[in-house]
Amino acid sequence: MANNKRGPEPGSPKAKHGGQAVREKYGSEFYSKIGKKGGDAVKSKRGPQFYAEIGKKGGESTKRQQGAEFYSKIGKKGGERGRPAGETEEE
Repeated sequence: MANNKRGPEPGSPKAKHGGQAVREKYGSEFYSKIGKKGGDAVKSKRGPQFYAEIGKKGGESTKRQQGAEFYSKIGKKGGERGRPAGETEEE
């Protein structure tokens, strides 16, 4: 499969160096800003329902690949690391 994009092949040492150069020039928060800008653009173009749809597709794919037990397992891990039951952020 041919890469028709400009620049080095994604994942190559040259591409990694380019990412490091951008981080050094603009700082790591640059990536947060451009990610938010891109997310806002997608939200305004496709609407918030788009995120619900791709989230559902991703969940279904994960369920197919990992099995339903996977969600139980990660839910228990999340519960171990979270706040005690009944405690809210406002408290």
